[in-house]
Amino acid sequence: MSAWTVPALLGLGLSTLLAVAPTRAAPPAPSPPLPAASVPAPEVPPDAEQILAIPDALRTLLQQRVIAATPSREQRLEKLVQLIFDADGMHLEYDPYATHTLTETWQTRRANCLSFTLLFVGLARAAGIDARVQEVAQVMTWYQVEGVIYSVGHVNAGVTLNGRTADVDLDRNVLYDRYGPRPISEQRALAHFYNNRGAQAMAAGDLAQARIYLRAALDQSSQFTPGWNNLGVLDVREGRLPQARRDFEMALQLQPRHAAALTNASALYTRLGEPRLAGQLAQRLQQVERKDPFAQFRKGNQAEERRDYASAISFYRKAIALYGSAHQFHFGLARVYFLAGDNRRASHEMQRARDLAGEDAGVLRAAYQAKLDSLKRWQKRTTAN
Repeated sequence: MSAWTVPALLGLGLSTLLAVAPTRAAPPAPSPPLPAASVPAPEVPPDAEQILAIPDALRTLLQQRVIAATPSREQRLEKLVQLIFDADGMHLEYDPYATHTLTETWQTRRANCLSFTLLFVGLARAAGIDARVQEVAQVMTWYQVEGVIYSVGHVNAGVTLNGRTADVDLDRNVLYDRYGPRPISEQRALAHFYNNRGAQAMAAGDLAQARIYLRAALDQSSQFTPGWNNLGVLDVREGRLPQARRDFEMALQLQPRHAAALTNASALYTRLGEPRLAGQLAQRLQQVERKDPFAQFRKGNQAEERRDYASAISFYRKAIALYGSAHQFHFGLARVYFLAGDNRRASHEMQRARDLAGEDAGVLRAAYQAKLDSLKRWQKRTTAN
């Protein structure tokens, strides 16, 4: 399966909450809640038809610029991408908070990865292209500017043309888990939509609205683990600890190795005065993380920030042993080798990162090559001295 990335946009958008503070930089703090008398009544969530309906104006544009322009589905796919992103089309921009219906995406020209995927799949199908929503349970997104690394859920679009399949993704830097994207049902895609909005409402302090959206997510898919986990977080915030316990236990019944639910449930058991159960889940979380390359890499990044380079090297090497084809992992190891003064190993790992970046990641490959060249110049100066 090939991957087709749309450059210049990021693709995060699925929210799984922890009851503890996140380790990555938090988004800007929401505005303080309004006084009780001023809080508007919770809105009714849009239904499936309202979420997925293609606006008439956009459908007309799709007919003119994509469908009528060519009978070739491959060319239609190219023209669809142009329609969505070109300045004389929708000129879509990334917004991590934009969990939008198709109509809202059309009106605002803003989308996160979920909104983009729903839009793309809907328009592609209307143009006769075999397209589907796909889910990646876990991704590692690497921000090149600040080096912030974290794992979240992710969706993208899958297309099939002439027997060949490809992924259409907003983020060129997304590293999928080892299982890659998997097609999901419309109901699960809608569960993600409602879950996102519920998480956003909770972050804004609108707990009543959050509950409505999270219940809507679970109405779409009662097997939706992130929804049960987030509902548990909400119940903890509202002091409904027995209900939160049931929420987390349901999440873990569905997905026993779900890291966020393990973390949250363990913390809740401690709060409820049940240290034995808390310890059992903490131990299970450790077992999960030992086999999770993303968790090992995240620990390496945290050790690197503490300037504990020996520990960082150990964690990065464990991540590579579990998932050796991830160029981000080799780059992290190269960086700490360099900081620890081991230029030879740093040069080797930088070269591995460059080679693994692949021909499709031209900008990233060039960046690795530049760093490798810089490191080699540093080595020569060090040797000369």
